[in-house]
Amino acid sequence: MNQTSKIINQAKKEGRKALLEPEAKAICTEYGISTNKFKLAKNAKEAAKFADEIGYPIVLKIVSPDIIHKSDAGGVLVNLKTAEDVAAGYTKIIENAKNYKADAEIVGVLVLEMAPQGTEVIVGAVKDPQFGQTVMFGLGGIFVELLKDVNFRVAPITKADAKEMITQLKAFPLLNGYRGSKPADIDALATIIANVSKLVMDEPSIKELDLNPVMAYPKGAKTVDARIILE
Repeated sequence: MNQTSKIINQAKKEGRKALLEPEAKAICTEYGISTNKFKLAKNAKEAAKFADEIGYPIVLKIVSPDIIHKSDAGGVLVNLKTAEDVAAGYTKIIENAKNYKADAEIVGVLVLEMAPQGTEVIVGAVKDPQFGQTVMFGLGGIFVELLKDVNFRVAPITKADAKEMITQLKAFPLLNGYRGSKPADIDALATIIANVSKLVMDEPSIKELDLNPVMAYPKGAKTVDARIILE
């Protein structure tokens, strides 16, 4: 059994529909969906050690099945630049989480590489009652609400299909080097979309998958936030 199946089976056993972010990111990694570097810390000293290994600046996020909206709980800190800041940030996040929900189960704090800004895109999948697993791609960040410019395809899809999904966006010029900006790495984005298709076909119990944002760069792309919901 691969790691993905183990993670999903364990969540089901615990009666959880929403996977924790480190679980979702571990699944992404196994399926060749590139993410920013991450490690789960269980104490402040470990968080500082992991931050040194990953490299600064660092983002910290609370990991708890009982806290869905991490920012509302004061469970996210960004742009931490030293081991001391990370250790203090770990303590602060745990404190905030307990104040927000005293009985919350706290798994730890996720220590993440703060991905450089790129063009934000969104890659997703949803299990449609009629068509089954359906893959989605569009511009992310503020554009997803503003332009509502997204493409859907019924899975399974190939990398060639994924490239079509990208080039058929109305806002494709933004990805293709608009007004002198460097074009995004379309091949890297197509790989992520095709690998998402493979993942949801392999694991039919995935009801929703949301990679938002994915930072697209002139070379490569990184999934910054990953969310997976099971049936």
